Amino acid sequence: MRFLPASDQALLVELDDLAQTMALYRAALAQPIAGVQELIPAARTVLVHYAPWQVRTPELIRALARLGAQALRDCDAAHASQGRVVDIPVHYTGEDLPDVAQLLGLSVAEVIARHSGQPYDAAFAGFAPGFVYLSGGANFQVPRRTSPRTRVPAGSVALGGNFSAVYPSASPGGWQLIGVTEVPMWDLARAEPAYIQPGFRVQFVDADRQGAQVFLPAATQSSASHQPPALDAPAQTAIEFVSPGLQSIFQDSGRHGMSGLGISASGALDQGAMRQANRRVGNPVHTPVLENVLGQLVLRAHGVCTLAVSGAQVALRVRSADGHSWEVPGDQAVALDDGDTLQLGAVQAGVRCYVAVRGGWGVTPVLGSCATDTLALVGPQAVHAGQRVVVGQAVPAQQLRAVDSGAGARPTLPRAGETVTLDVVLGPRTDWFTAQALQTLTGQTWRVTPQSNRIGMRLEGAQPLERRNTAELPSEGTVVGAIQVPISGQPVLFLADHPLTGGYPVIASLASYHLDLAAQIPVDCRIQFRVVALFFEEVHGLAEGGPA
Repeated sequence: MRFLPASDQALLVELDDLAQTMALYRAALAQPIAGVQELIPAARTVLVHYAPWQVRTPELIRALARLGAQALRDCDAAHASQGRVVDIPVHYTGEDLPDVAQLLGLSVAEVIARHSGQPYDAAFAGFAPGFVYLSGGANFQVPRRTSPRTRVPAGSVALGGNFSAVYPSASPGGWQLIGVTEVPMWDLARAEPAYIQPGFRVQFVDADRQGAQVFLPAATQSSASHQPPALDAPAQTAIEFVSPGLQSIFQDSGRHGMSGLGISASGALDQGAMRQANRRVGNPVHTPVLENVLGQLVLRAHGVCTLAVSGAQVALRVRSADGHSWEVPGDQAVALDDGDTLQLGAVQAGVRCYVAVRGGWGVTPVLGSCATDTLALVGPQAVHAGQRVVVGQAVPAQQLRAVDSGAGARPTLPRAGETVTLDVVLGPRTDWFTAQALQTLTGQTWRVTPQSNRIGMRLEGAQPLERRNTAELPSEGTVVGAIQVPISGQPVLFLADHPLTGGYPVIASLASYHLDLAAQIPVDCRIQFRVVALFFEEVHGLAEGGPA
């Protein structure tokens, strides 16, 4: 086992193959280690999120090494997947099927027979909600396409490396397409949204074979349960979105513990600003807030309510129902009477504003959270002009505190054209890059390009980062703040809606205390990275669980 730093709050454990990976993953689930918060298995790695204030890194490594050694000694046929078996009917009409047959030296009929002949094991989730990597089965080894498609249709059955999978939604993809299924892989109308989950066994069935039988579970939950309540009831206090600005979505502290479904945590990009806005109106700090990009937001009160705005620097103006208007301080709660409007001007520094309302926004949680994940398309939809949302009833009265207008000052935020220094922890794949690339990472500044959003910030530097290891990296878990380097050498800084797993090497990750600042860096700012923790690797023998 090889232990690598993934951030200041995460370790990446590298193993020899998928069987060893799943053995360690199962053992760590069965025998929890104090301080470990979440485990994300992938092809040859387990990403371990942990709380460093509860367990020190050396102690965690020793505990994982002991677990791994024990798990691999006990790993035998008894650990073969005995999970639920699900059938997937496939029409083997994929446009890459003839090429796949030629690559494998088989006929098309032989590929179909082998792919549908043996069940696959659902190993781990990633890439998108409901996308599960399936191992075993036909044990094909099929290279990915040299040129990925910009759009793969939902339901496409595909091969990539030694895995098979079904695309749950339309998305870019580089796997070889051999068929299509009509069974939705991801559907929030079901009691279990993911049709396949890690630990299941998957049997592909040739739907066009005469006499083929398929057993599909019936939907057990109506999609109506996920619809928001009526938001324009006249008797309830509500906020109307006169103008929603560029993007206004609901966020909270995130949707944690959903990695088995292929979903990252998401949540407010600037968690400190979210907490501050809630404190100002007396809410619990993790109450859902509205996250707005670049201001230009206009809200009208229907009834009496109290709001607060934090995050990006922006001018606030209240206009009363009788036409009078006045500016209000940005660091205080704002009381609105019936018919009053609150206008946020254009952002002067930073990027994202957070609006809290006393008693909370009346939004319906999805999978336990009100966070809107823009990559996974999970959570409440973005608000639109004319929409009303009931407010003041989401937080029980006994949990409310007094309005706190002095709830802390925000740090100075960057403006376009300025340079921001961000601290980074090297790893987990720093050794995949040349020594010159490490000097380039910290020696030059990186411009934030317009191709940036909640998923990640695309950066541009005069000198790209050069890899010394050009092999294809098996998919592995990624963290918020990871600096992933695609083939171009121009890095992408992952933010809260990042994919759960990725296939490009990560050279470093942001220190956790700079994640909020990263969320407020506007386009055309420049970033200077500063290393605060060096790359390390620690290797432990699998037989004894001690140093190799």
